[in-house]
Order: sequence, then structure tokens, then C-alpha cells
Amino acid sequence: MSDQAQNLRRVLEHKDRESPKKTRVISVVSGKGGVGKSNFSVNAGIGLAQKGYKTALFDLDIGMANVDILLGLQTSGDIVDMIENDRSIWDIMETGPGGLHIAAGGSGLNDIFEMTPEKKERFSRQMAMLDGVFDYILFDMGAGADRDSFHFILSSHEVIIVTTPEPTSITDAYAVIKHLHLRAPDLGCSILVNRSETSKEGKQTGENLQRAAKRFLKKDVDLLAALPQDKHVLQAVKKQEPFLLAFPYTPASKALQTCLERVAGRKNAESDTGSYKQFIGRLKEFLLKGGGR
Repeated sequence: MSDQAQNLRRVLEHKDRESPKKTRVISVVSGKGGVGKSNFSVNAGIGLAQKGYKTALFDLDIGMANVDILLGLQTSGDIVDMIENDRSIWDIMETGPGGLHIAAGGSGLNDIFEMTPEKKERFSRQMAMLDGVFDYILFDMGAGADRDSFHFILSSHEVIIVTTPEPTSITDAYAVIKHLHLRAPDLGCSILVNRSETSKEGKQTGENLQRAAKRFLKKDVDLLAALPQDKHVLQAVKKQEPFLLAFPYTPASKALQTCLERVAGRKNAESDTGSYKQFIGRLKEFLLKGGGR
């Protein structure tokens, strides 16, 4: 383990002993690409860190892992490197902007779901080391809902589904909700409507998805927030800076802060969503046995 990794581990674990944490794992998904899912994941992670929550973001977007690019980071290791070269999870964790801890995906991330049993066990052991270290662990998952990525999604404590008001995006988001519900009816799902032209449009989009899920699936889905279309978001992407830091007082940043207050309030209010050890148990079951939730 490198000196940097040892220092990071000591700092995090020292703080953990002072105030043990109930780690909550949230998967961020979308039905289709191009809806701003990864950008939301990055800025949500930074926003939670700004609120005093120790937060880590894992880039598990197969084939499109780009969190490090969005942040303008040069990483010294990634998740693939950890698995293939038996490196510690502390070796690949980078401290990014706003105090967000990052685990980059790597160019061979698609192979993560085709690991040998030994590598799957190693991966599970490394993830288990984070128990109680973070308040939040965010998984930035790929677009769509394939069998392999569902191992991680279904193991999570909750899922945030990012959509836009576009009809194709809404249809694909509903398909993800349906697929999740069929596999894990009790898994908490929230809708995040991105790039709304008006607050009314964002609210209507979310409520339409809620009604469809309730009518056809008998499932209650939370409308987490609607983030407005904001030119500053694209400007921040071009600068490889999080919009929450580059433009903290613009409409998108203000809406995101309100959204994260809801996320944090939900964490404090809920006590029956399962421990991190239960998450690790579910993840190991999915990875090693392909079992159901």
C-alpha cells in the first residue's frame, strides 16, 4: 500500500473511531444515456460532502466510465486495477474537489462482471473495508438495466433513477423501475428529473412516472427533485469542474442543494434500510451465486 493510501486510510479510520457511521449505499441509474446521470452523481457527492457527510463515489458506468474526466482528475489507480493487480481499495481512492472521495472505473470496467470467483471474493473483501468509514457510498451505474450491473443496484439501500422530460427518457426510466420492482419489490426508488425547462414540466414528468408505477406495478416511487435546464452546467462540464463548485448560486446548484437536503433528511429519518454488512452480504450473494434479493 502506498504512503498516500496509508495516510488516507489512517485519516478516515481515525474519524470513524471518533464517530462511527451508518453507511448508506445509493445506486444512481438511468434508462438511457445522455440524461446527465454521471454529472448528477458527481455533484450530488460533492454536495453531500459539503454538508459534512463523508462521501465516496464509485464509477461503475460500464464502457462510459468518465467521472475522473468530469472532475479533471488524473487518477493513480482504478477499480479494474484493484481487481486485476490485487491492490487495496485505499490505493485507488482519490480525494477530489469538495472533499469527495473517488474510485475511478477504468477502461476495462466491462470485465468487472466477468471476474473469476477469487476476484469476486477479493472485490467483496475490499468493499467490506469501507464499513462505517463513509456516510454515503454512491454507485454511478451505466445507462439501462442489464443482468450484471443489477448485482450492484439490487444490493444497494436505495436507487435514484435519473430521467429528463423527453418521452424516450421517460419510457426508459419506467422500464428500469419495472425491472427493479420485479427483482426487488421492497427496494426504495426515487425519480430525479433533470434538465426541466420549467418547474411545472419537471414536476409533471415525475408525477406521471409515479402514477404509472403505482397503477401498473402497485409501487410507490418518490419524486426526489426536478433540476432545471441551466446553461452553467454545460459550461462547468467544458471546464471539467463540478457545477456546484464553479457556479454555486445558479438555478441548478440551488435545486440540487434542496434535493440533497431531502436525501440527508431521509437518511436521518430511516433506520430500517439495512446495514452495510447486509449490503456486502447481498453483493457477495449476487456476485458469487447470482442470487436474488
